[in-house]
Amino acid sequence: MTIPFFTVIICTYQRAHLIERALTSLQQQVEEDWEALVIDDGSTDGTDHIVQRYGEADPRIRYVTKDHQGSASARNHGIDLARGLFVTFLDSDDEYERDHLSSRRSMLLAYSMVQLLHGGVRVVGDEMVIDKDDPTKKIHVNDCVVGGTFVIRRALFDKVGGFDEVPYAEDTLFYERCTRRGVVIARTDHPTYIYYRDSPDTLTSTYGQT
Repeated sequence: MTIPFFTVIICTYQRAHLIERALTSLQQQVEEDWEALVIDDGSTDGTDHIVQRYGEADPRIRYVTKDHQGSASARNHGIDLARGLFVTFLDSDDEYERDHLSSRRSMLLAYSMVQLLHGGVRVVGDEMVIDKDDPTKKIHVNDCVVGGTFVIRRALFDKVGGFDEVPYAEDTLFYERCTRRGVVIARTDHPTYIYYRDSPDTLTSTYGQT
């Protein structure tokens, strides 16, 4: 079986009203060498019917269900199933610009030593997120790492492990662990990940914080 360049992990919980936007943006990518794993963390809102319809039309999209345990657990489950050389993410309430994956592929091929690439986000809505060091405060998203933008060499997880299964800030904790382990990290400012913060039930409000 051919190994795709990217595995795109889409974790979702009760996002039937939003996930089509994410899936459509993935299908419209210039880059075509990807597989997608939609990890449904126990939704009961008809998400399954929507995703299965996309999967029937595009075999690159696989639908996986699990018991509700939170975003970090869903991400780790997707990582265990990933076949791609690189693992990346698309939150089910966000979307990609058409050149998101193709631009990341070009960067990774140009700088083959990079094991974790991140950054390049455009925020729609509230640009303030909860501070992991003080949940009573908020900080600007530019002062954070946004896990949806992570592109991680699949083999790196065997070295550093997956995401800590905590209520929020698993992205930052993973990034800090990689930094301590000497992982080669690069950041891009090419804003092709569209991060929606414009409704009360955005992912980082109710389903794990950045």
